[in-house]
Amino acid sequence: MAWDFETDPEFQTKLDWVDAFVSDKVEPLDLVWPGLEFVPLEGARRRAVEPLKEEVRRQGLWATHLGPELGGQGYGQLKLSLLNEILGRSSWAPIVFGCQAPDTGNAEIIAHYGTPQQKERYLRPLLDGEIFSCYSMTEPHAGADPTLFTTRAVKDGEEWVINGWKFFSSNAKTASFLIVMAVTNPDVHPYQGMSMFLVPAATPGIEIVRNVGLGAESSHQGSHALIHYEDVRVPADALLGGEGQAFVIAQTRLGGGRIHHAMRTIGMARSALDMMCERALSRRTQGSLLADKQFVQGYIADSYAQLVQFRLFVLYTAWSIDKYHDYKKVRKDIAAVKVLMPGVLHDIVWRAMQVHGALGVSNEMPFSRMMLAASVLGLADGPTEVHKVTVARQVLRQYEPSDDLWPTGHLPRRRREALAKYEQYLEHEVGNL
Repeated sequence: MAWDFETDPEFQTKLDWVDAFVSDKVEPLDLVWPGLEFVPLEGARRRAVEPLKEEVRRQGLWATHLGPELGGQGYGQLKLSLLNEILGRSSWAPIVFGCQAPDTGNAEIIAHYGTPQQKERYLRPLLDGEIFSCYSMTEPHAGADPTLFTTRAVKDGEEWVINGWKFFSSNAKTASFLIVMAVTNPDVHPYQGMSMFLVPAATPGIEIVRNVGLGAESSHQGSHALIHYEDVRVPADALLGGEGQAFVIAQTRLGGGRIHHAMRTIGMARSALDMMCERALSRRTQGSLLADKQFVQGYIADSYAQLVQFRLFVLYTAWSIDKYHDYKKVRKDIAAVKVLMPGVLHDIVWRAMQVHGALGVSNEMPFSRMMLAASVLGLADGPTEVHKVTVARQVLRQYEPSDDLWPTGHLPRRRREALAKYEQYLEHEVGNL
């Protein structure tokens, strides 16, 4: 019987290196150059970051989600989860390790569905960390329902012409190319009628109307674009995968990405718990340490329990993906992870912020940013409510309705069935009385 909660020693050594490396050399980047993770490297940032990338490459930890033929290690989701748990502590860490969203997902689908020419033009520089990409899917009127998308791509000779609007296209302002999802056949179901295109950012007709910020970010800080595509012409070979394959490609991209988000969330939540515990042991009020107060003890206990439960569930889901190599088989658990993720982060961060008092809500601690991240995670890759529906539907498929007036758990019915099953023994017992 195989049942193990330990990481193999060789990979644990790698994780230990990553842990120390991120703490010592990567987390300081968050304080020196905050918010510049997706700005192309130049000047002092290039001189500081490129040597860190080289260290990661020497350790064999660069873009580990991709196969050896693309410069990665071909790690399964379990190893990637353990790695991303550490990287989640730093906003710069994914850049340094070549696994930043949305570029990881974009690289994965180009690797799976791209032609040799597309891989050479887009994938190679993306993997080298020289360029950034954008996944341009969501539309302003459609919300969480991609079947309502109206952005069209129409064939015109040897070209496709794209017209429409896209919203929250992350990192479009610094991307070298965009992956655009568009309707190519409006006469069939949207699941069969949409396609994806690789579109260079300099293509005429692409207008970034504005970059939307998160929370209190100012407009110049925003990185989630509202884009108008007007008569954007791309050659026929800009099509990614086959015509009508957009939804299949999207599921390849999103399944693993949600697990990576979850593990990075665990890293962030663990940081909040660490800060909460340190504060509890450092701050005195009303004659004793915060750590002696039952409310604070409750905060710490609840946070630890939530974090451990969620982490084990995420690792189990990652293990299941590696076991079956089929995201559809694990769809229910992936959706459940997505449902739990924002709540776990919100609850732990809120408690940590409370324990820090006024300092906790100030811009001198990271909790406000973490709270915003929890809200974003509740919407990114589909809102929590949509995933709850997915979980419920998948769970219900494992059950059958009762064909009787009374439910199968009805005690009088079960008692009658039990008496009938053991009737011969009961008769014998009655005869001896």
